[in-house]
Amino acid sequence: MQITFLGTGTSQGVPMIGCQCPVCRSVDYRDKRLRVSVHMQVQGKSLIIDSGPDFRQQVLRERIDHLDALIFTHEHKDHTAGLDDIRAYNFRQRQDMPVHAEPRVLDQLRREYAYIFAEQKYPGVPKVQTMPILSDTDVFLVEGVAVQPIRALHYKLPVLGFRIGNFTYITDANYLSPESLELVRGSEIVVLNALRHEQHISHFSLQEAVDILTDLAPRRAYLTHIGHQLGRHREVEATLPDFVRLAYDGLRVTVA
Repeated sequence: MQITFLGTGTSQGVPMIGCQCPVCRSVDYRDKRLRVSVHMQVQGKSLIIDSGPDFRQQVLRERIDHLDALIFTHEHKDHTAGLDDIRAYNFRQRQDMPVHAEPRVLDQLRREYAYIFAEQKYPGVPKVQTMPILSDTDVFLVEGVAVQPIRALHYKLPVLGFRIGNFTYITDANYLSPESLELVRGSEIVVLNALRHEQHISHFSLQEAVDILTDLAPRRAYLTHIGHQLGRHREVEATLPDFVRLAYDGLRVTVA
């Protein structure tokens, strides 16, 4: 499996509009963070988790010319705002795009993208095939690839992380139950969100994320959904345990 981090930034991205802090003014390419998303090439399939407002820019940058399915963690706009841009894949592949999400999230997409789901469709609108994720514990299939959902809380909002083989991806969370942690345990690579140093109402802080990862003890771990308050990439990474790294946009990793 090959993993490409399409975006690793918080909901406002880094740099943040109007901010003059050292991180937002950094010339280090690793400090330029689009909204969170990840691409997976697994079992001959091309899958993406979350299509935020930077989706078009991300897939063009990584030259992803084929996409088999989209999977959504939750309904917040920084994770769903790029859905319209699947049109290019509809045209190229001549098929509807499978979209996997919890029923609540699909309902939100129907409201926000009413034109996609209208009975009388305007020519050229995106075409999707909705695929409800009906359980937060049972494995489901995405184009034949087995996906284990992992329940997390984003403040009081239930969201999903996902484990595919030895790779686990969890973003926008500030609580994982013991049962969820057991579903993650044994992963070779774990991706977890770490917004900033200070505690936050809906995201793990850096220390909270590191503590969880230390307990899980994967071979490698990457932090994502990073805000400018966390600090410069090179400075923060120097403080982390050897097995934990900061993800950055465009980073590619291979999972056995």
